Amino acid sequence: MSTEQPPPSSASSVPSLIIPSSSPSYQLCKGVNGLEKVLLRESRGSSAEVYLYGGHVTSWKNDHGEELLFLSSKAIFKPPKSIRGGIPICFPQFGNHGTLEQHGFARNRFWAIDTDPPPFPANTSSKAFVDLILKPSEEDAKIWPHSFEFRLRVALGPGGDLMLTSRIRNTNPDGKPFSFTFAYHTYFSVSDISEVRVEGLETLDYLDNLQNKERFTEQGDALTFESEVDKIYLSTPTKIAILDHEKKRTFVLRKDGLPDAVVWNPWDKKAKAMADFADDDYKHMLCVEAAAVEKSITLKPGEEWRGRLELSAVPSSYCSGQLDPQRVLQGI
Repeated sequence: MSTEQPPPSSASSVPSLIIPSSSPSYQLCKGVNGLEKVLLRESRGSSAEVYLYGGHVTSWKNDHGEELLFLSSKAIFKPPKSIRGGIPICFPQFGNHGTLEQHGFARNRFWAIDTDPPPFPANTSSKAFVDLILKPSEEDAKIWPHSFEFRLRVALGPGGDLMLTSRIRNTNPDGKPFSFTFAYHTYFSVSDISEVRVEGLETLDYLDNLQNKERFTEQGDALTFESEVDKIYLSTPTKIAILDHEKKRTFVLRKDGLPDAVVWNPWDKKAKAMADFADDDYKHMLCVEAAAVEKSITLKPGEEWRGRLELSAVPSSYCSGQLDPQRVLQGI
């Protein structure tokens, strides 16, 4: 068992990890409530912040300093509560698709900086990145009796793109496989939810979490939002676009190893019921999550799964009164 991960009983205090304070690619400093966070800065001005608590990206800014992720004004940076907003990691369970707590436990455990990660199969042009690692504590093994290594690389590309690569390996000594579901629970910052549309999911089947996970087929030309939504789209394309009319900005998600896409906005009633969410926050956020939910991922001992998400934010131009998503989806 790793000594780097404290059991939940000690989660009220920040563990003292023996890790470097900085490297050529990142800077380590104190964040809210003394929790340690990593700062990534790209030479052209974009930046990202990653808390070691949860391996949680809480900020992603473009080269103009504009925040691209939504973080609740009432987010609670106090373990064992998860952080509301940014990019929580859902592992080894998404939502209530299993016997564990909602969205699993990776998002409320302390991760360590991985100073000697295995090499990546492909070269990366990014000079601003950090490698994190999570291993199960003895307490984790009691609720999910498997041994694993979860490596997460968070990187900023030269153009300000944010890239997250997860590598999960089965290290069970007893020869047993394990299965899990997964999501990058990304909260995007939007000007007004009523002015947003999502392209790339039309005509696809989805499971509606508001209707007992019943299966439907998307009918609209694009997704727009007028009420609560909580859907898991299946067999989705590798590229999805979120168009923000008011900001004339398009977010593009590119994903690999993650066949599903979750779309979520709690709307007004559920927003008011969440203690770590301001009443009007729902108007300024949209979760579009690269995920593997419908079919669990199963790993035999020694096997490794890799799931990658790349986010970019590009200016959008109006075309006949609407943003032109096809140009974005077909060839940025």
